[in-house]
Amino acid sequence: MSDATTTKKTATKPKKSTSKKASSKKVPAATTETVDNRAEAKSRFNAALDEAKAGAAALRAEAGERAGAYRAQAKTKSGDLMTEAKNYGNEAKTKAGELAVEGKTKVSDGLSSLGKVVGDTATDIDGRFGEQYGDYARKASRSLQEASAKLDAKSVDEIGEDAREFVRKSPGTAVGIAAIFGFVLARMFSGSRRG
Repeated sequence: MSDATTTKKTATKPKKSTSKKASSKKVPAATTETVDNRAEAKSRFNAALDEAKAGAAALRAEAGERAGAYRAQAKTKSGDLMTEAKNYGNEAKTKAGELAVEGKTKVSDGLSSLGKVVGDTATDIDGRFGEQYGDYARKASRSLQEASAKLDAKSVDEIGEDAREFVRKSPGTAVGIAAIFGFVLARMFSGSRRG
């Protein structure tokens, strides 16, 4: 019986094949082609990547050159504009100085004329209201004439400094005078529009 059991065991075990055909695997031709295609695609991709990098570097260099050119143009234009602005500023200062001198002359002439008119009417005031009021008119006339002479003697810069000093010493009075002057100007211009 022992022989029968041994035979049975050997019959159930599958036999291992020792042939080389079964153990060696052949790579099909389609797989070799796929590997070759992948290598070619990878090499083309790397070439395209290198080309894109070179193009980006060229664009960066061109952008740098253009930015430098634009910067140079902007500096030149800025310098030109600054020079123009300085020229306009100097012209404006000159014109403002001329207008200030002209205005000072007109104010001085106006004060002088007003002083003469008040002085000329002093005799009429004496006759109508009395000598006391005529004397007031003569004093006012002299004050106006003196103010006109002082104004003529001073330069525009000196007048400006005197005005600043007056405002520093008595700002309340300066604000009051400015308000009255503004009111008078507003009335003059609103009256000229109506007429």
